[in-house]
Amino acid sequence: MNLFRSEEHARNWSSFNPAMGKYIKPLSFWDDLFSGLTFRSRGRPDYLSWLRTDEAKKARSEMRAKLP
Repeated sequence: MNLFRSEEHARNWSSFNPAMGKYIKPLSFWDDLFSGLTFRSRGRPDYLSWLRTDEAKKARSEMRAKLP
């Protein structure tokens, strides 16, 4: 992940891919996304089996809805 001062700075980056422009979001957006239940639960001893539960499916669905 690269962090830039601004959207303009990111778009002027020599390795910028215009197809990825929709993912230029403020840090607060990514903080909210990656602090969701799916990511917070990774320390669970039953994480892989938990992913098949309705609770986990709902959490992943909510996370996907936030993505561009």
